[in-house]
Amino acid sequence: MPDLPTPNFYTLTMFTGIVISIVYWSRVARRDPRLVVIYISALFSSFLGAKLVYLASEGWLFTDSEDRLLHWMAGKSITGALLGGFLGVEIAKRIIGYSQATGDRFALVIPIVVTVGRIGCLTQGCCQGVECDFLQLGRWPAVPVEMLFNLIALLTISHLRRGRLLSGQHFHLYLIAYGLFRFAHEFMRATQKPFFNTISGYQIAAIFMVAVGIVGFWIRAKSTPPRETSSPE
Repeated sequence: MPDLPTPNFYTLTMFTGIVISIVYWSRVARRDPRLVVIYISALFSSFLGAKLVYLASEGWLFTDSEDRLLHWMAGKSITGALLGGFLGVEIAKRIIGYSQATGDRFALVIPIVVTVGRIGCLTQGCCQGVECDFLQLGRWPAVPVEMLFNLIALLTISHLRRGRLLSGQHFHLYLIAYGLFRFAHEFMRATQKPFFNTISGYQIAAIFMVAVGIVGFWIRAKSTPPRETSSPE
């Protein structure tokens, strides 16, 4: 029998995260089949956004590289996935006429999915931090720090849901918090920083993410809170 290629651990963690989201969303969608359409749109637009933001942030730097296709195929961005997913959900909701808030559901599962995916980064050795002598770490533990952020985010969102606090705003809050975190944390990540030799494309995406979260929070605050988000789901 010929040797069949086996997926690496990073790929397995990525698909594990997707499976977790599917299992969670399949339970939610029992209330309204239209939620399946919203999930599919979110998943597709997340992958598209992840690729486009990567290409705009650093993929273009490999244009003259012999292995540029490998970089372009492998590269992806969490900031792009969040922005793309948000846009995809809003478009899908308008098309199918779904007016209820869905962000609280996504906000609960996204930190879990991101953390699982970062386990793959940790084992694969990608997304490393910059070299530093701080506490003799050698390199800044970029991946563990981001995993810690998402754990804190998960606990915070769970507390908000249990206390029925800021219902309908949880995903906006996550966008704002992650955008601010990612902008600051990017200085400690060993990523390409072509803008002024200091700023990466991901930081620009992070600023945009904060703006999207603030605008979304403001619009939701001005509108009447949907009845569906008056209690945890």
